[in-house]
Amino acid sequence: MAGTALPRANFAQPGRGAVRRARLVHLAGRYSLSAIGPIAISGAHFAASLIFLHRLSPADFGLFSFLLVVVPFCLSVSSGLLGAPLVSAIGKSEILAEDRLAAFRKVNRVFCLGAGLVTALSMWISHAGWAPALVLGGYGAVMALRWFSRFNAYIANHPRRAAASDLVYCVSLLAGLALLIASGHLTLLSASAVLLACSVLSLPAFGWAFLRDQLRLSRQGSFAAYGPIWRDVTRWSLMGVVLSEMTANAHAYFVTFICGPKAFALLALGSLLMRPVFLVLQALPDRERAAMARFIANGDSKSAHRSVREFRCAAGAVWLGTAALSAAILTWYPQLLIRKGFDTNAVLAVVAIWGLIVAMRAVRTPEAVFLQAAGEFNALARIGMKSSFTSLAGTLLLLLLFGPVVSLGGILAGELVMMLGVVSLMRSWKQAHA
Repeated sequence: MAGTALPRANFAQPGRGAVRRARLVHLAGRYSLSAIGPIAISGAHFAASLIFLHRLSPADFGLFSFLLVVVPFCLSVSSGLLGAPLVSAIGKSEILAEDRLAAFRKVNRVFCLGAGLVTALSMWISHAGWAPALVLGGYGAVMALRWFSRFNAYIANHPRRAAASDLVYCVSLLAGLALLIASGHLTLLSASAVLLACSVLSLPAFGWAFLRDQLRLSRQGSFAAYGPIWRDVTRWSLMGVVLSEMTANAHAYFVTFICGPKAFALLALGSLLMRPVFLVLQALPDRERAAMARFIANGDSKSAHRSVREFRCAAGAVWLGTAALSAAILTWYPQLLIRKGFDTNAVLAVVAIWGLIVAMRAVRTPEAVFLQAAGEFNALARIGMKSSFTSLAGTLLLLLLFGPVVSLGGILAGELVMMLGVVSLMRSWKQAHA
């Protein structure tokens, strides 16, 4: 499998302005290609959320918002179960044996079925009805397959395929919803069918040969071949992902299952504006982790640390842009977000809390990705245990005592514990490898 050749920015040459500008252009192009898809998806989901907010009931809007928590969780599990082990293996060897790849494909097929089942059950428990729940279960399964295909494209140095898949998904989603509105047939079930159809349409961008390998049943590879991978890498990376999910989204599950999707709708309004940062922080690691793993394997720690700094700058830029856009919408076009029945002050409070939560996540994600590339899954899992306990206990306690809005304080506390733990671990790693 081909190695990923990434442009290296060098800011240590102040006398060479033209070279520095050229490298900045390359750097902007590198992150633009990685971020354009997630930002486009964020825009499409934002538009879809606004459509649901203004044309469907608050409960249906809450269900759609909860779907955008459940499915990304499945995608994060896919990264921990398959993405991190793939990167770890490629960090040691540029070529991965076909039987090992076949084992990954077999595990992914089972995982996609599991992701579909989890999505369907979560939506059914949230009172979506059996028909929308089944359709959205199919959506979760296909999106899991798309995510596996996406980080394989990055590992194989085909980022344009990932970007093309993202853009096909966005364009078809917006077109499908526009058609439903024009025909007067927009319902939770019809919108669910559009989501499923768009996820399927986005798959061919990865290439028919690649998809044939993913879907074809063959005798090559075995689950037994995945055993050592599970023991050495996956169990820790997967634990880290699950604990991070508990840290970040405990409120979504508690509020939806205890208070119902209508109560969750208010919290979803605040996170809606921050969605571009969420998606960028979820998508960029799949490319950056592979590059950092190669740098570390080659003993080039200077380039690996430079990647962390560049990643942090990109995350900070997206956060600043999102915060500015959010402030503009709430100042001049609040009617886009705040519909009748929602308390304006509560919405503003939720947006402010989410802004702080996402800022802390933007700070710690680049370091966490570096530590994953360095194989520090065990240490990251221990940090995740502390932060997830803080989030779970704090969110549940605050929810029962003060209600849904204040329960976000538990998420904020968990993110703070995670950020401080990751920063401390990164400092220790640098001292140990100085």
